Amino acid sequence: MEREPVEGREVEVARGQRVAARLFRPAGACRGAVLFVPAMGVAQAFYAPLAKWLAGEGFLALTFDYRGMGLSRPPAHRRSLRGYEVGLLDWAREDCAVMVELALAETPGKELFWLGHSLGGQILPFVPNREAVARIITVASGSGYWLENSPRLRRFAGLLWYGVVPASMALFGYFPGKRLRMVGDLPHGVMAQWRRWCLHPEYAVGVEGELARRLYEGVTQPIVSFSFTDDDFMSARNTESLHAFYAGAPRTMKRFAPADLGLRRVGHFGFFRPEVAESIWRPHLLPELAAR
Repeated sequence: MEREPVEGREVEVARGQRVAARLFRPAGACRGAVLFVPAMGVAQAFYAPLAKWLAGEGFLALTFDYRGMGLSRPPAHRRSLRGYEVGLLDWAREDCAVMVELALAETPGKELFWLGHSLGGQILPFVPNREAVARIITVASGSGYWLENSPRLRRFAGLLWYGVVPASMALFGYFPGKRLRMVGDLPHGVMAQWRRWCLHPEYAVGVEGELARRLYEGVTQPIVSFSFTDDDFMSARNTESLHAFYAGAPRTMKRFAPADLGLRRVGHFGFFRPEVAESIWRPHLLPELAAR
């Protein structure tokens, strides 16, 4: 029986917890697998338009939600994430690792592409089976160090990290982003660790120590970075800082102004919106997936 083109899947990770994923299958021969690794607080449904488009171009596309988010939020914690224990590095070491395994199992002998949006471009070094990834594409990804943020975001970031986050987590036991209309609900361990990273000039490397520095330097696969001049979340300096940690990888930095692409705005999220298919996906993303 022919498989459905879009398939939901739940994959068991640590402590009996599960990660919810969706597989977008090509109709014909498979050219490779593209694993979408989400930004902080962004549900996998956001990436569905590009995943469907890539399936139409012959790729198996896989999306997923980190534990505690979206479809991977346990029923017992639908209303509150208080007491739900998972950390940022757990997302990398466990959630991402099982998704790499799933992608490899579904496309034996094919190349696996890591498509990391924002946070998704930051955490690859902590994934234990990262060597299975053939090529890395980062989108709107950089260091989150707040003093390197764009001026517009920096004015807000100080209040967020020194006021809103510690106060709200002390009160609720997790970060109630949905209630606050910022980022989204996040487990306490995730937000606490992310806050530490964002307050350190060397971001994850500065907090996690020399082992983290070596992990970043140990990534040797080619990296292509897509960034945009109108991204209020990631400044040019943020983007440069993160990719400098990947010292052992060949890096191609592609930074666009929206006008270069015939667009009015791209920002932090516009790369994944279906209206950019002919201005970004086909002329810029697809050639990177076909490159050898």
